[in-house]
Amino acid sequence: MAYHRLPEAPLRAFCESVMGKYGFTEKQSRDITDVILTADLQGLESHGVQRLIRYHRGVKSGTIRPDVTPEVLYETPLSVVLDAHSAMGQIAAVDAMERAIAKAKECGFGVAVVRNSNHFGVGGYYAMMAEREGMLGMCFTNTEAISVPTFGKKAMLGTNPIAFAMPADPIPMLYDVATTVVPRGKLEVYAKQGKPMPLGWAVDENGRDTDDAKRVIDNIKTKAGGGILPLGGSSPGSGSHKGYGLELIVEILSSILAGGTTANHVAPNGLGDTSQSFFALDLGKLFGDQGAMRENLSTLLRELRESPKADGRDRIYTPGEMEVYSKEDKLKNGIPVNDSTLAELRTIAAELDMDFDALVPVIG
Repeated sequence: MAYHRLPEAPLRAFCESVMGKYGFTEKQSRDITDVILTADLQGLESHGVQRLIRYHRGVKSGTIRPDVTPEVLYETPLSVVLDAHSAMGQIAAVDAMERAIAKAKECGFGVAVVRNSNHFGVGGYYAMMAEREGMLGMCFTNTEAISVPTFGKKAMLGTNPIAFAMPADPIPMLYDVATTVVPRGKLEVYAKQGKPMPLGWAVDENGRDTDDAKRVIDNIKTKAGGGILPLGGSSPGSGSHKGYGLELIVEILSSILAGGTTANHVAPNGLGDTSQSFFALDLGKLFGDQGAMRENLSTLLRELRESPKADGRDRIYTPGEMEVYSKEDKLKNGIPVNDSTLAELRTIAAELDMDFDALVPVIG
C-alpha cells in the first residue's frame, strides 16, 4: 500500500473544518485537531488522522455527542469526578486536565477522573499539558476489551495506556505507551495495508498466535474470542504477567476511580463509556527546589543518551526524543498517510459536502 505526504497546515485546517461541521465550537475544533495531528507529527500513525473515520462514524451514530458539556459529579480541592455524557474524548480530556492543573496550582496536586467518555487520542498530549506548566503530568484510560489476560483467550482488558511527562532540558521526558504489546491502531494499520503483522502481537479465537490483523480485529468486533497480548506476550517467562498487571492497574486508575464501565463491559469501539484519569503535580509546591529536580532529570537523561552503545548502534534515545525529531521532519516534509486512510478522508469530506483535494494537496 502506497503512502502519500499531506502538508500539515492545510490538513489541520481541513480537520478543524470537519469538526466545525459536526457542531463543535472553534476552540473545541482546534483542541480536537491538535490532539489528532500531535499523534501524526510524533509518528504515531495509529492515533492520527487514520482515526478520523472512527470519530466520523461515532458522531453520525450519536455515540459521540458534540452538544454536551462534561458535568461535575463530585469535587474536592484536590480532585474532581466528571461525567462526559458521551462527549468527544479529546474535549472531555482537555477539560479534565485543565481542572487538574488548576488544582495543582492551588494545592500542589490535582486529579480529575472522567466516565462515559470516548476515545481521546494520544495520551501523551494531556501529560504534556501539565509539563508545559512546569509540572509532572500523568494520564490513564481504559478502552473496549481487546486484550487477553495471561493464559486467557477472551479479551477482558483494554490497551490501557500510561502517559507520563516531566520538564527537562533540552527535551522533556515523555513516556506514552500501551500496556499491551501494541495498540489496536497498529493492527488497523496492518489490516489496511493487507500485510501480516508480527507474531507475538495477538492471538486468535483459540488463544493461538496469529499474524492475521484483520482476523483479530474482526474477532474483537464480534466478541468471538482472542485479542491483543499484554506487554510481555503470552508467557510469564517473557513477562506477560507484568503487562497484564499494568493493564489492571490502569483499569483501576480509570474506570474504578471514576465509577465508570470496566473494559469488559465497554461498548464496541469504546464509544460512549470509556473512563480516564488525569494527574498534575506542582513539583515546587510538593517537593521544594523545582529547578534542581529539572536539572537532575536533565542530567540523567543526558547521561543515558551518552552511555555506551551496543555493537552496531550509534544512538540511545530517551523517552520523548524521537517524537521531537519526527515532528521536525513532518512539519517540513508532510504527514504520511496511506491509500486507505486517504480514501477515508475523501469519503468524510464528500459526506460533509467538502472537496478534500481542493483543500489538502496530496504529495506523491
